[in-house]
Amino acid sequence: MNRKKLYWLCQFGGWLFFVLINTVFLRLTNVLDLRQGFSLLLLFILGIVVTHFYRSVIVRLGWLNVTPFGLIPRVIVATIVMASIIYFIQYFIEAALGITSISFENFDAVVASQSILNIAFVLFFWSLIYFLVHYIENYKRSEIENLKWQAGINEIELNKLKSQLNPHFMFNAMNSIRALVEENPERAKESITQLSNILRNTLTMGRNKVIPFDDELNIVKDYVGLESTRYEERLNVEYSIDPLSSGFSVPPLMLQTLVENGIKHGISKLPGGGKLVLRTEVKGDVLYVNIINSGQMNGQGTNGTGFGIKNSVQRLSLLYGSRAWLKLFNRDDKYVETELVLPKL
Repeated sequence: MNRKKLYWLCQFGGWLFFVLINTVFLRLTNVLDLRQGFSLLLLFILGIVVTHFYRSVIVRLGWLNVTPFGLIPRVIVATIVMASIIYFIQYFIEAALGITSISFENFDAVVASQSILNIAFVLFFWSLIYFLVHYIENYKRSEIENLKWQAGINEIELNKLKSQLNPHFMFNAMNSIRALVEENPERAKESITQLSNILRNTLTMGRNKVIPFDDELNIVKDYVGLESTRYEERLNVEYSIDPLSSGFSVPPLMLQTLVENGIKHGISKLPGGGKLVLRTEVKGDVLYVNIINSGQMNGQGTNGTGFGIKNSVQRLSLLYGSRAWLKLFNRDDKYVETELVLPKL
């Protein structure tokens, strides 16, 4: 239902309810007759007409933008004026038609004042409802605009983080290939093929906030292939992937970044190299990713303060809020563990 239909429904329904309440009261006091019935009908019609005119005055004078403290005196004066209009129009119609005991000769100012105040109270209540509805609507509208604005800021921030991450990844990958060009051209060619696979996948990501887990896993495997040509037997990688992981989506290059962090800050620092395990497990609607690598978080190995980790934490916060988290800790005296928890979007 649009606002216009809702407004008229409330107008007719509200004044009809008011008239029915008065009808019941008059019925209970045994003073309801044809004349009283005509007065109530006239009040119903005048109430709708005058409050609709009152609404146009409110809109034209811009009272919907006035603060509550500035609005109260305006409403008090307006309701008294509108109540007076209703009373005197009703008074003159009934007197002119001669269908009630009212006449121009027996006008009573005290009775008129009491009637006007009674009607003014009803109009004040009408004003209260009208302004309250608009304040609530404006509040909801401002909240929606704020949410849209925040979503736009988040989108910009995510794109900024992704644009920072891609050159970072490319720089490291090209360094790995450069080291192979002279000493092992064949493996360098194979590495270039793996890099091209990664680039093709990242280009197809476009502006996607998340990609299928399987696509991200392929990027990880190609990246590990690149690094394996560089570290050779010093790098031992194992995968333990829950088949249900395929039903999840992950931020682009996030797993690759965490794997890179484990290799670069952990295994590469060890003279004899080390081991990296990528393990996933699905529990309900949550994906648990654990990356275990040789090394220690003691200032000589993985410290978790690099660009990739900070970038990943920011992206998780923007995409999932508090529903996702990332933490690094020493699993024991030989291994560091990275735990990533992702809910379904």
